[in-house]
Parts: sequence; C-alpha cells; structure tokens
Amino acid sequence: MADSIDLLRALIKNACVNDGTIESGFEARSVQTLQDFFNDEGDVREMVPGRSSLVYRVRGTDPKAPALMLMGHTDVVPANPDGWSVDPFAAELRDGYVWGRGAVDMLNLTATMATVFSKYLDGSLPPLPGDLVYLAVADEEGGGRYGAQYLVQDHWELVACDYLMTEIGQPRVMTPTGPYYPISATEKGPMWRKLYSRGVPGHGSQPYGRENAVIDMANAIARLAGSPSPVLISDEWRAIVETGVFGELSEMLMSEDRVDEAIEILAATDVGLARWVHALTHMTFSPNVVHGGVKSNVIPDATVADVDVRVLPGQDVSDVDDHFRKALGDVYDRIDVVPAMDDHIANSSRAEGLLWEAIGDGLQIVEGTRDRFPMMVTGTTDSRFFREQGTVAYGVGLYEHSLKASEFAAMFHGHDERVSLESLDRTERFLLETVAAFGRRSANG
Repeated sequence: MADSIDLLRALIKNACVNDGTIESGFEARSVQTLQDFFNDEGDVREMVPGRSSLVYRVRGTDPKAPALMLMGHTDVVPANPDGWSVDPFAAELRDGYVWGRGAVDMLNLTATMATVFSKYLDGSLPPLPGDLVYLAVADEEGGGRYGAQYLVQDHWELVACDYLMTEIGQPRVMTPTGPYYPISATEKGPMWRKLYSRGVPGHGSQPYGRENAVIDMANAIARLAGSPSPVLISDEWRAIVETGVFGELSEMLMSEDRVDEAIEILAATDVGLARWVHALTHMTFSPNVVHGGVKSNVIPDATVADVDVRVLPGQDVSDVDDHFRKALGDVYDRIDVVPAMDDHIANSSRAEGLLWEAIGDGLQIVEGTRDRFPMMVTGTTDSRFFREQGTVAYGVGLYEHSLKASEFAAMFHGHDERVSLESLDRTERFLLETVAAFGRRSANG
C-alpha cells in the first residue's frame, strides 16, 4: 500500500487543475510522475500540447482472450483553499487520511490501479490470457474531448479493450439482509447547455425602458431554478431501491407521484442523501456560471450562462428542450439555448458476464461476500466513450465501512476531499484480486 500512498500524494501535488479551458490541466506533469513510477515511458498521446494521456499494454498469452483495462484520470477540478482545513494541493497525510483535491475523484483509483498494474508490467505477476491495459487519461473533468474521446476516436488500436474498470467506486450500503456493495454500471447523460441573452447598451444612469441582457438572464435562471424537474423512475433506480436500503420509504421512492415527498422526509435527517436521491430520480438543471456586462455604468448588451443538465435512462434531448421551453415561458423567446457538450444519453453496462463475476470474486476474497448490485451514478465518466465501442465498463473501489454515501458524495468537487489509508488498502487488494480472478475466468472460457 505504501506505493499507492506515495503515488497518490505525488499526483495531488501535481495540481493538474482542469477549469474547462483548453490551456488548463497540463496533465503532462502526472504523466511524468507515472512514467517515473513505472520506470517505463509507455505510450503518450496529446491532442493538445501538455494535455497528455499515458497508455501501457501488457500482452496476454492468448490473442483471442478478452482485454481488460484499468483507467484513471489525472486531472482535477479547481479548489478554493478558503473553504478547506488544509492546503488542497499539499497532499497532507493526517489522521489516517490523505487530504487533497482529487483524493476521491479519482486519483485514489488512478494510484491504486497503477500499483496493481505495475506487478504485471514488471513481471512480478504472470500475464493474463488477454491483454491488460493501463490508461491515465487527460481531460475527464472537462468532458473528455482532449482525452478519452480523442483516444477512442483517433487511436482505438492503442486503447482497445473488451472490459474496463474505472470510477466511480462507492461505499457499501447496509440493508435489512446485510451489506451490499454498489458497482457503478449506469451513469446519467450530460447535456450541458449555454444560455445567451442580448440587450442594447446604454448609460447605467438611465435604465428606464432599456433592454438589459443581465435582467433577461436573471429571469431565465430564476424560472429554471423554480421549475420542478421532470421525474422518471427508471429500472436502474428500482434496482437500487429493491435492495431494501431505504426501508419503509421504498414504496414512495418508486412512485413518480410520491418520490418528492419521500425526498423531503430524507432531507429532514440527511440532506446529502436526499440530494443524491433527487438526482437519480429527476432530470437535473444547475446554472453554475454566469458572465455579463463590461462595466458598472454600462447597461449590458450580452450575458452567457452555463447550465449543467443531466438526463436519466429513458430521457433524451427532446425532453431537455421541452423543459427549457416550459420552464422559461415567455422569456424563452429572448434566450438562445445552445448545446455546450455533445448530447449523450445515459449509458450503462449490464450486471452480468465475465468482469461482473470477477468483481464478485474479488469482493468475496476481500470482504467475505459476493453481494453487490448495479449502481446508477449522478455524474459522468469516460466510460461512455468506451461503451459506445461495445466495451463493458464498471466503476469500482472499496472504502472504510464507516463512510456514509452522503459524506462520500459531498467530497466530490467539494471542500476537504480526502481518502483513508484503510480505503486505499481495501481498494488495492480488491483490484489485485479482481484482475487475477478475471484472468482465471478468461482462461476457463
């Protein structure tokens, strides 16, 4: 585990901050760190200088056997140090935790996957029947355009795989029949939008009758925030509820008419859990960035807002467009709603087959149980690019048993992000056993 800890801390210190602009990230810093860790140059690809991704492939013994990839991203989102207890990029080791931006999203997995992969790369462990691939990818936090999307579209021969393990690994949940382990198998689709409003410039001392772009945008955002989000109870959500984790609220949580009432009940004691349930039962709209105006005494003639939109399985672009028209009402005609990210519907992998069973084997060895269920996650990962090629992809990882799902979720893009040494140890052992089990099952056909 020491290698995973040291590598994680080094990756955090590299501060590969992706703010969404093409010149941010500079993941080349972490590529160099990983090359030093592996003592191997690997294969580096860049769509944009400095936005590097790193690939290694250990050839298997049977060319017909399926290939398995371990994929972690190296970029992280920005962190405002004012809200943190520690320097977010100092990678402090304190109280049994590694603290820092990216500790759970997802440098913990990037590091533990590297530690496991290194045993195959240096020959400490024999090759699998099929190829084993490690990918440290750029730009996941910016939508993957300069990382996974580029590699899959332009260099598929380099990253081709049949099965994939990546984020998001999640804490176990307790049910009336005992603990169950979530395996991320479905993720909501990102359909981000940019909103544009136009006005007529003028002197700020004479606002009467003016067409003010900021006012139109403010009205649009207020209406969007105040409009109830579309509800959809998907089969993927039913599979989560049917584990029994919500107890007596289960029936309400599977009813489109009563789910909002159940969310309010949950919020009274655990707002983080309520927030997560809301996201997995609703199409969500979050206006997160607004820019408008040029000077305090000039009436603005243009404003732009970025809205994070996520759709559930069964929802598509027409549902998004319909909601914007409905929510904005008569303001809609004064706002241009433009796609900011390629429209991706929700994507998933079925909870069956070779890797699903190998994950069960790994859980049995490390946790003493095969009880797992397919989890739907609210965010988006690079899995979607590989699933479009037919790859089966899951998000995996293990955490200390005391960690609550709501506490874990709050650390994603939040303050005081940290991961315990116990979690790193559990995850490393689980990945090691799962990869080995995948090899055994591959050999047995």
